Amino acid sequence: MTVLKEWLHRDLSSREKLLLILGAFDEPAKLDDIRDRAIQAGFRIPKKWNLSDILGKSGGMALRLPAGWELSQSGKAHLQAMGVGLANSAAVRIAVDLRGHLDKIKNATTRAFVEEAINCYEAGLHRSAIVMSWIAAVDVLYHEIATHHLLAFNKEAKAVNVKWKDAVNADGLSRMGESDFLERLVPIGVIGKNVKEELQKALKLRNGCGHPNSLKTGPNMVASHIEMLLLNVFETFSS
Repeated sequence: MTVLKEWLHRDLSSREKLLLILGAFDEPAKLDDIRDRAIQAGFRIPKKWNLSDILGKSGGMALRLPAGWELSQSGKAHLQAMGVGLANSAAVRIAVDLRGHLDKIKNATTRAFVEEAINCYEAGLHRSAIVMSWIAAVDVLYHEIATHHLLAFNKEAKAVNVKWKDAVNADGLSRMGESDFLERLVPIGVIGKNVKEELQKALKLRNGCGHPNSLKTGPNMVASHIEMLLLNVFETFSS
């Protein structure tokens, strides 16, 4: 919804604005639905606009079906050429739910990181959203350890690897592989075993998204990834 709101307030033609609104639906939309969706995005369609006439003269970019109007493939291609990341209505609802967690994050820097990850999600940049949210989560955990648990962490790290050189700050913690880092947090009571297992899964997904490969991601997968980090890292440790 944030992406739609941003684009609707740009200096665009009435046709392009209506195409943008149609792009937020995952099924044919009636004229009243189009007007309502515009209002939800903070834009009130002028009364003088004849929606059927504008869409009907879109050169085939909008199609009139028995159930309402929808974007054609040429309409989707036109918006993508404009640089618009289309999100279906289900993805929009998920993004709204994710943004509902932001107010629970007290640290302004962390909140900015998470909001950027959600922005990537809303724009359809799924891999970027996964990578960005993971980087932010690890940074939060590093800060938590460096501030409150450094002695216990170094002791546990040495118990596992005698060659470990004590970390004195967050940068020192980054010398340890992220998977091993998560393992060290359980014995010192920072996270539980079940949380560690979920974070390990998130790390594996982040690694899959951070390198060129055939891995496919979708909005639900990304939303689940971000929500897990919100509940178990950002809201828990971002004070």
